[in-house]
Amino acid sequence: MQSSTSPTNSDAAPARRVASTLTVWNRRLHYFIGLYLLLFLWLFSFTGLLLNHPQWSFAEFWPTRTQTKLERQIELPPPGDDLVQARDIMRQLGIRGEIEWTKTRADLTRLDFRVARPGHIFEVSTDLTGRSAAVQQIGLNTWGVMRLLHSFTGVRMADEKNSRDWSMTTLWALSMDALALGMIFMVLSSLYMWWVQSHKRWLGLGALSLGTLCCALFAIGLRWLF
Repeated sequence: MQSSTSPTNSDAAPARRVASTLTVWNRRLHYFIGLYLLLFLWLFSFTGLLLNHPQWSFAEFWPTRTQTKLERQIELPPPGDDLVQARDIMRQLGIRGEIEWTKTRADLTRLDFRVARPGHIFEVSTDLTGRSAAVQQIGLNTWGVMRLLHSFTGVRMADEKNSRDWSMTTLWALSMDALALGMIFMVLSSLYMWWVQSHKRWLGLGALSLGTLCCALFAIGLRWLF
């Protein structure tokens, strides 16, 4: 009498257990990573709409900005490069944020720079000979904060002078890296969940094909076909 468990079935059992475990963990990670990314995705989706539709009056932030000017006496910053001196001046003025170099320093008796952080922009002009600093502060509303976060990286292409010099900028950039990696995982886990449901493969293939064609239109077609 033959055994009810054939070699083929016994060999397939571990594979089925692995597939089942993979399906369970893929679904769990998809849920929890999706919940973690939820507000980040909402932020970038909403600010993307604002950037794409600047005529929406409810989200205007620049006309409603607040501006204040002040002048302060400062101590001479310690010897060092521009970044060292700018940080010392910021410490004296009580300013925090990402330093942006807006012009090339031609006069060693002056040091002008901009400091930005979500919601605030500081234009700093210093006269080292007179030991004084003039600061123009621009305050933005919530819409301005959201718009700034969309592109707040601290670096610019082909601009070696501007680099990240504020810890919060670095933390934000790392969060955006995590968001990008999380989205890659979400896409791959979605593909897996779709594929294991054989009764939905044709419908999913149609949606995947449509999305691929639309993306290819802009990524490839605009360059080669139009």
